[in-house]
Amino acid sequence: MEQTQRYTRHSLVKKYVDGETKEERKTRKALEQAQKSVEDVQNIPQKSVDTNYILCLKHGTKYSSEYVNRLYSMAKRHCTIDFTFVCLTDDTTGINSNIKTISLPDYLQGWWCKPYMFSNNLGLVGNVLYMDLDVVIAKNIDHLFLYEVDSWCTIRDFTRKMRPSWQKYNSSVVRFRAGYLAHFWEDFAKDQKNIQRRWHGDQDWLYDVASRTNTKAKLFPDNWILSWKWEIRKDKTFKQGTPRGKRQLRTIEHVTPPNECCICVFHGDPNPENCLDPWVVNNWK
Repeated sequence: MEQTQRYTRHSLVKKYVDGETKEERKTRKALEQAQKSVEDVQNIPQKSVDTNYILCLKHGTKYSSEYVNRLYSMAKRHCTIDFTFVCLTDDTTGINSNIKTISLPDYLQGWWCKPYMFSNNLGLVGNVLYMDLDVVIAKNIDHLFLYEVDSWCTIRDFTRKMRPSWQKYNSSVVRFRAGYLAHFWEDFAKDQKNIQRRWHGDQDWLYDVASRTNTKAKLFPDNWILSWKWEIRKDKTFKQGTPRGKRQLRTIEHVTPPNECCICVFHGDPNPENCLDPWVVNNWK
């Protein structure tokens, strides 16, 4: 029987789709709810809408200012909600003048700069959508601001590809209300040396502190944010002879993100600049 649909301004109702899995239905319903939220927000007078921030982090020399500027450019193309773009950094050289910059404490290094995003010292008031610099935005990201608005959200770590029941976090994309997770930064700041010795990286610590403080995240649907290397491509092997951090994949693949995917994450190698897949070349700009 042909599928029926009914749409109104305040509802989006669709019956079950033939052959749709439980996970696909869950994701579709989340997208539909996010779209309803977009319409509702657009009908609210501007003065009553919270400030929305897209936040990134640049520290040291691993990523150039070009990564910051390209992320800003992608965000402008793929977000229709008004936002202020902010970069936490120890070096503002070359960063687009339209980007607000906030200085990092000089004693933080590497991925252990990330806990600072939760600090009240940033002076942000509103909703924060954090993204790592090594991502490529594929399509509209409005729903990342509007999904599960009463909670903070992050993604399930890409270990999920090998271990489907894996529940720990990946901090490549995080959304939270400024100030709500200030206790995360306080937890880190008071014992940072021991935390850095105990945990391999910020993601393991983030899952631990969220569990200990009864502030666990809601997880974005897996297929909204995907690993380019592990979940979109087929061949995951690298060319020989290139150093870690500069490696390229052995083959070039003419693949594109699935329809539901809005962000592709380039964890580890390759970085977007070293990936020659045509879709990445055409969209990382």
